[in-house]
Amino acid sequence: MDSDVLRLDASAIDYVILASYFLVVLGIGVLARRQVSSSIDFFLSGRSLPAWVTGLAFVSANLGAIEIMGMSANGAQYGMPTMHYFWIGAVPAMLFLAVVMMPFYYGSKVRSVPEFMLRRFGPAAHLVNALSFALAQVLIAGVNLYLLGTIVNVLLGWSLWVSLVVAALIVLVYTTLGGLSAAIYNEVLQFFVIVAALLPLTLAGLHKVGGWEGLKDKVTASPGGAEQLSAWPGNELSGFSNDFLSVFGIIFGLGFVLSFGYWTTNFVEVQRAMASKSMSAARRTPVIGAFPKLFIPFIVVIPGMVAAVSVQEMVQFKADGSGDVTYNDALLLLMRDLLPNGLLGLAITGLLASFMAGMAANISAFNTVFSYDIWQTYVVKDKPDGYYLRVGRIVTIAATVAAIFTAVIASGYSNLMDYLQQLFSFFNAPLFATFILGMFWKRMTPTAGWVGLVVGTGSAIFIFILSETGVISLQGQGASFLAAGVAFVADIVVSVLVTMVTAPKPESELRGLVYSLTPKADLSENRTGDEAVWYRSTPMLVGVAGVLVVALNIIFF
Repeated sequence: MDSDVLRLDASAIDYVILASYFLVVLGIGVLARRQVSSSIDFFLSGRSLPAWVTGLAFVSANLGAIEIMGMSANGAQYGMPTMHYFWIGAVPAMLFLAVVMMPFYYGSKVRSVPEFMLRRFGPAAHLVNALSFALAQVLIAGVNLYLLGTIVNVLLGWSLWVSLVVAALIVLVYTTLGGLSAAIYNEVLQFFVIVAALLPLTLAGLHKVGGWEGLKDKVTASPGGAEQLSAWPGNELSGFSNDFLSVFGIIFGLGFVLSFGYWTTNFVEVQRAMASKSMSAARRTPVIGAFPKLFIPFIVVIPGMVAAVSVQEMVQFKADGSGDVTYNDALLLLMRDLLPNGLLGLAITGLLASFMAGMAANISAFNTVFSYDIWQTYVVKDKPDGYYLRVGRIVTIAATVAAIFTAVIASGYSNLMDYLQQLFSFFNAPLFATFILGMFWKRMTPTAGWVGLVVGTGSAIFIFILSETGVISLQGQGASFLAAGVAFVADIVVSVLVTMVTAPKPESELRGLVYSLTPKADLSENRTGDEAVWYRSTPMLVGVAGVLVVALNIIFF
C-alpha cells in the first residue's frame, strides 16, 4: 500500500471529531475502573449488564477488521456472495448459541470457554484449548491493530510502525483501566459510531454509480461479471467451479463448521453474553446481536462493490492486479473520493472505532483466558483475588505488545479475510467438533477431548500447507472452507475411536456439562416478573430472526 495514494485530506473539523471520540473512549475507561474491585468485575463485568448492552457489544465485538475492511474487501473482490458471511456464516450459529449452548455456559458459571473444557474433559484438553485460543487472539488482535495503524498512517503520514504503537497504546489504556466493562460500553458506543459513519458512505456511493440499478449495470460490465450480483452459488468465493460443490462448501464449510465454531465456542463473543445479569439476558444477547447482523452487510459489502467499479485504482487492480492498492483499501479509497470534511472525520472515527472494538475484544478475552486458565491453573495457584486482577492488567499490556508484531503478518495479505478464515479453520473448527460431541455424547472421554483437538488442528494446518505448496488448488477462500471441514471430520472420527479404548468420566461429574445428564430446570430461563413480557421471549426472537434470514437469502438468491 502506498500511503500517498491513500492520503485522506482531513481538515481541522475532522481532527476535532476524532479527538472528541478518543476523549469519550478514555473517559469510559476511567469511569469503568471505579466499578472494578475484583477479578470477576474486571473479566466478566460482575455479571451485571442488561441484555441490550451485551447484545450490541456482542455484535460490535465482531465489527472489527473482519467486518469492516475484510468484508468490504470481499465485496470488492467477490460481490454479493460475501453476504454468506452474515446470512449463512453468522446468524444461524448465533441463534443456535442462544437456544442450545448459552444455557450450559451461563448455567455452569464458568468464567471462560476453556474452563468449560476443563470441567468436561480435564486438564489436558483444557490446556490445549487455552494455549491455542490465546495464540489465536494475539494473531487476530494483530489484524485489527494493523488496520488501526493503517488509518493513522494514511491520515497523518506516520510510518506504519509508529502508527501501530500509537494505536495500540490507545486500546491498551481503556482496556487496562476498566477491563471488560470498559470494552463492552465502548463497543456499544462504537456500534452507533460505526453505523453513523458507514451509512452516509453507502448512500453517497450508490448515488455516485446511479443507485442500485446503476451498480448492477457496472458490476455486470466489470471483470467479476453478473455472477457477483447473486449470492448463490458463489463459485468465485468458494473456489469450486462445480455449483453443487460450491453450495455444499459454503453451507458445510462456512455455514456449519467455521460459523458454528466461531460463534458458539469463541470466547471473544461468548464472554459478552456471560457478562449478562441473568440466564434470560444471556440467551437473548446473541439474538439481539443477530438483528443488526442481518443488515450490517448492506453498509459494509455494498461500499466495497461500489469502490470496485467506481474508484479508478480499484478498477485497475481488479482488472489486472496492478497498482499500489489492494482489496483491503476499498473502503479508504471510497472515503477519499466521496466524503466531504466533517463526514470524513466521522467515517475515520467509525473505522478507528471498529478496529479498537475488535482489538479490545481480542485482548480482553486473551487476558481472561491467560489469567484464569493458564496462570492460575498451571503456574501460580491459590493466590488472593487481587493478585490475579494484577496479572490480568499485566497480561493486557503484554498481549498488546505482542499484537504489534503479529500485525506484521497481517500486512502480507491483499485480502485479510483469506488470513482470518485460515486462522478460524485452525482454531475454531476442531474446537467446535470437540464441543458438540462432548456436549451431546456422555461417553466421550477426557483423552478423546484433547487428542481430537490436536489431530483436528493438525489436519487443518496440513490442508493449508497443501494449498500453499500448490498440491491443492482452490481459489478464493475455498482452501479455508476445505480445511475447516477436514478438521471437523478428523476431530470427530479420532474422538470416537479414542473414546472406544479409553475410560469416560463418571456421570456424576457431568451434570451441567452434558445435555442428557442436565435437568431441564438448570437449562431454562426465568420467565417471571420483568422477564415475562413477550418481547423478551428468546424463542419468539429466534423465530423472527430465522424468518428474516431465510427471506434475505431468497431475495438475493
